[in-house]
Amino acid sequence: MPEIGPKRPYLLRAMHEWMIDNELTPHVVVDAAAAGVNVPQQYVADGKIILNIGYAATHGLELGGQALRFKTRFGGVGYDVEVPVMAVLGIYAQENGQGMIFAEEETPAGVEEKSEEPVKARPELKLIK
Repeated sequence: MPEIGPKRPYLLRAMHEWMIDNELTPHVVVDAAAAGVNVPQQYVADGKIILNIGYAATHGLELGGQALRFKTRFGGVGYDVEVPVMAVLGIYAQENGQGMIFAEEETPAGVEEKSEEPVKARPELKLIK
């Protein structure tokens, strides 16, 4: 059986299209510490950055299989943004918060998850008679 590629690029494009079709503003949450992420660091908070990827806020938006790329402005200054798709942690609509958080198992190799929450054990099922 051939190796199956990640679902994230497809889900990202589908959610983006759904939001645009419904006149919502798509935003992505990005792991700014992941390899290959090119965003203005002064806008990074807690290792993450939120980017508006609506057509009104971007120029030349590409939602490719490997990366999302676009030109935009931060504080009036032009910037070329590049984000590997696997560094996108989620996508949501600004207006109502609807969207999708991507599964941890698709986190890029070599990127360490930074979590303050304790690791939870797998739940146990008990047979009750």
